Amino acid sequence: MSFDKKLLEIVACPVCKGKLDYEKSSQRLICKADHLAYPINDGIPVLLENKAERWQEAES
Repeated sequence: MSFDKKLLEIVACPVCKGKLDYEKSSQRLICKADHLAYPINDGIPVLLENKAERWQEAES
């Protein structure tokens, strides 16, 4: 099952209420403001702070 990208228009980071970005390669939603990555399980985003991992933007 794949993630429905239309959800990005309505979901927000549960910590800061900011915009989330979809990272297709790792199937995660990324909050760049809080440096958190939320997993997507079977097409469903798990937007729980205690399930998020620390995220660091890749060096260019």
